[in-house]
Amino acid sequence: MQALLARRSRLCDVLRLTHRDGAIYYMNLLSVGFAANVAALRHRHFQRLGQFGYLLSIFLCLARLDRRPFPVRFDGQQEFDSRRSLFLTFNNSKFTGGTMMIAPDAVTDDGLIEYVRWGPIGRLGLIRNLATLYDGTHTRHPLAERQAVRRVEFQLDGPVDVMVDGEVLKLECRTIEVLPAALRVVV
Repeated sequence: MQALLARRSRLCDVLRLTHRDGAIYYMNLLSVGFAANVAALRHRHFQRLGQFGYLLSIFLCLARLDRRPFPVRFDGQQEFDSRRSLFLTFNNSKFTGGTMMIAPDAVTDDGLIEYVRWGPIGRLGLIRNLATLYDGTHTRHPLAERQAVRRVEFQLDGPVDVMVDGEVLKLECRTIEVLPAALRVVV
């Protein structure tokens, strides 16, 4: 309310995901892999269980731990990166879920997409490192990497579960592009 009364605002980038059936615009995060799988399982089967449904979904996804390739390339690179991954995220801001710092280097108005990848970590490694997702130090793990890019291209073999700003969708992703300073937000 104070920001509205003081007329404080700033420009914010918007990210555009194009997929087989159209486009989606988002401001925070798009995730594929583990985080999207957990969100999809909770949304489709355990939503009525609240927080317990979320925890149950984490443990079930941990039990079947799917680490698969999500072929991507950035800014016109020649080759697609098809390494197996626990998850990939494409971010405009540092935080997701209120307290998880998935992309500690993301800036909402720099004209860039903050890409974070965590490679095929095992169950014990993931359990040992879960807390690092909350302080952003997971990006220092030997299986993690990050880049700031302008454009992402996918080469998926079909639709996958994606989590876009907390919403669960099944999409065949094609590209993500940044729309610099596309939105004015009150802060």
